[in-house]
Amino acid sequence: MGNNTKEPGLSGRENQITEGVIWKQLLLFFFPILFGTFFQQLYNTVDAIVVGQFVGKEALAAVGGPTGTLINLLVGFFVGLASGATVIISQFYGAGRADKVGYAVHTSVAFSLLCGLGIMAAGIFGAPLALSMMGTPGDIMEHAVLYIRIYFAGTIPNLIYNIGSGILRAVGDSKRPLFFLITGCVTNIVLDVVLVVYLQMGVAGAALATILSQTASALFVVVVLTRTRESYRLKASQIRLDMRMLARIIRIGLPAGLQSVMYSLSNVIIQSSVNSLGTDTIAAWTAYGKIDSVFWMIINAFGISITTFVGQNYGAGKLERVKQGIRQCMLMTLGSAVVLSFILYHFGFYIFEIFTTDGAVLEKGMEILHFLVPAFITYVTIEIYSGALRGIGDSWIPMMLTMVGVCALRVAWIMIAVPLRRTITTVVFSYPLTWSVTTVLFLVYFHRFSKLGSGRRRGRA
Repeated sequence: MGNNTKEPGLSGRENQITEGVIWKQLLLFFFPILFGTFFQQLYNTVDAIVVGQFVGKEALAAVGGPTGTLINLLVGFFVGLASGATVIISQFYGAGRADKVGYAVHTSVAFSLLCGLGIMAAGIFGAPLALSMMGTPGDIMEHAVLYIRIYFAGTIPNLIYNIGSGILRAVGDSKRPLFFLITGCVTNIVLDVVLVVYLQMGVAGAALATILSQTASALFVVVVLTRTRESYRLKASQIRLDMRMLARIIRIGLPAGLQSVMYSLSNVIIQSSVNSLGTDTIAAWTAYGKIDSVFWMIINAFGISITTFVGQNYGAGKLERVKQGIRQCMLMTLGSAVVLSFILYHFGFYIFEIFTTDGAVLEKGMEILHFLVPAFITYVTIEIYSGALRGIGDSWIPMMLTMVGVCALRVAWIMIAVPLRRTITTVVFSYPLTWSVTTVLFLVYFHRFSKLGSGRRRGRA
């Protein structure tokens, strides 16, 4: 097919992302992503609830604390890289270049298989050393090593699901990934009850439940991609690396991957500081992380929505529509952050009790929640602007802003301030401090120097 071939999947229909009412399209895309992210988060949350209630606080600390940080470090890097494929596919799809969509799909799947093997090996063999370097307490080390090794054994299905759902979202389909996640989540809950509660397999059962349910979600995605007749159809015989397409994907995705790594590395350092405060604080931080994830689900869903919206409209040459979408998405995200902050601040205690009834853990958890929740709004601009910039392929400068404003400053705070006053409040103050500074950097760059803010005309998709 030539470069001007129209997307066969549109079949003459109007592409609503590039033609429909902006705020409606953002919300129609947002809610399936939000619910999908919710069910994805629910995998580890259910693990935490089950092991916290039926195994103990040591197991709770192991499943969600240091192990969660390491998982986010390695898997988050790939998800960042994969965002390059989502941007490329959305731009080609919006421009009607069906042949390029096919090249991008097969290259991204081949890339995910290679990355899966590498991450699996790194996670299985490097986990004990990494956990030790983070200062993981001895009473949870055995649980943590066992959980993380089993989890990383299932890396490939995890990455296949992530890249497959990214492909579907890039072409405007955010509903089917949601259905697949719901199925996987229900599977995870059932397996958690069977393996942890009835068979008493402890953290090993929780990890097995997670990877088996992720495998189910991955299989559903693969079936959809192989059976569609549209340009993003996946054919096993064509799964290979197109080096030019891979270079383009990495050029856009690598900054997002590095940004994720930098976030995770700074969180590793924070987790190390939390580890030094004892098991009660680790368990409280783990439980808070599950509550906190509600906010991140909403923010990330808006971020993914604006990336796809900007990508398709930028590819179609509709710059003014891009700018309107960013403004409307920003307002909706700010409103959501305010409402959620109010709810969590006043009713968060009841959510904490789902994870544990230990008095010391609850007290520490509420201290963390009341300190951080009011600061959520300071992060909104970072997510929406970086998502929008990624949609036009501008990833490197946002990555540099994040490196300076979030990661470097956060590490400096932990290294300088925490030794002077070793409390959980001092540790977590690093979050609102760095969010606020980075927001200022993004505002300046976006409005004064970027293509979207300065009015410079776009290049070719």
